[in-house]
Amino acid sequence: MPTKPPSGLPAARQHRQVAESFGTDAARYDRARPRYPDALVQRIATGLPGPDVLDVGCGTGIAARQFRAAGCRVLGVEPDARMADVARALGTEVDVARFEDWDAAGRTFDAVVAGTAWHWIDPVAGAERAARVLRPGGILAPFWNVFRFPDDVADAVVGACRRALPDAPFDVTAMTKGGLDAYRPVCARAADGIRDAGGFDEPQQWRHDWEWTYTRDAWLDQMPTLGAFTRIPPAALTDVLAGVGAAIDARGGSFTMGYATVALVAVRSGTA
Repeated sequence: MPTKPPSGLPAARQHRQVAESFGTDAARYDRARPRYPDALVQRIATGLPGPDVLDVGCGTGIAARQFRAAGCRVLGVEPDARMADVARALGTEVDVARFEDWDAAGRTFDAVVAGTAWHWIDPVAGAERAARVLRPGGILAPFWNVFRFPDDVADAVVGACRRALPDAPFDVTAMTKGGLDAYRPVCARAADGIRDAGGFDEPQQWRHDWEWTYTRDAWLDQMPTLGAFTRIPPAALTDVLAGVGAAIDARGGSFTMGYATVALVAVRSGTA
C-alpha cells in the first residue's frame, strides 16, 4: 500500500526506504505473502511469443515460481540482496540491482512482469527499459494483489493503528477499506507511464477476483510484511497485532479476505 512521508522527510527518500524495508524478514515475507491467481499467471504465460520472463522486483520469487510452474524460464531482478538470497535458495535466478540501473547485457525477454512491485519504479523510465529488453510481441504486465477486509476486521485494524500509531505515516482507512479505489491512482500512473514511454500498444486492464481464509495466526504473520508496518517501532507493532488478533478471536479465530488481482498488460509493438 502506498505510504505518505512523515513531515520533514522527502517523499522520494521515504519511498525508497519503504521499498527497501521488506528484506528485514525475508523468510516471513515469502511464507506469509499471498500468491497470485493461477488463472492470471496462465493467461499471461499462454499469450507470450516465447518462454523467457523477466520478473522485476521479484522479492523472494513468489511470482517467479508460479511462472516457472507455468513452463516459463524466469530471471528475477531484485534490489535487496536478502530477498534475492531467499529467491535463489528456492530456485530462481536473480540479478541484484534496481531495475532502473540493471544491465541487461544483451538479454531479451518475451515478458516483463512485476508482482506488487511496479509502483516502486518510475513508471516512464521503467516502461522505457522494459521496451528495450522485450522482443516484438512481448508483454509488459505489472500486477497487484489488492485486498479488502470484512468491515468488522477493517474497523479493528483502524482502531488498533490509531491507538498505537496516532501519527502513522500512512492512511489507515485507505489501507483497510479503500480496496480498488486506493489502487486506481497507482494503476493510472503505471498506464500513463506505459503510454508516455512509447513502444507499446494501449495497455489493457485485467482483473481476477478471489478470496482467501486466514486464521488469526496466518494473518498476524502477514501483517508485519506490509509496507505500512515494516518500519514502525516494535512496541507499536506489538500493540497493533494484539488489537487485531483480539478482533479475529472474537469472530471465531478466522476471516475471509476479499482479493482482486489487477494487471496492466501492454504488448510491445514494432519489429526487431
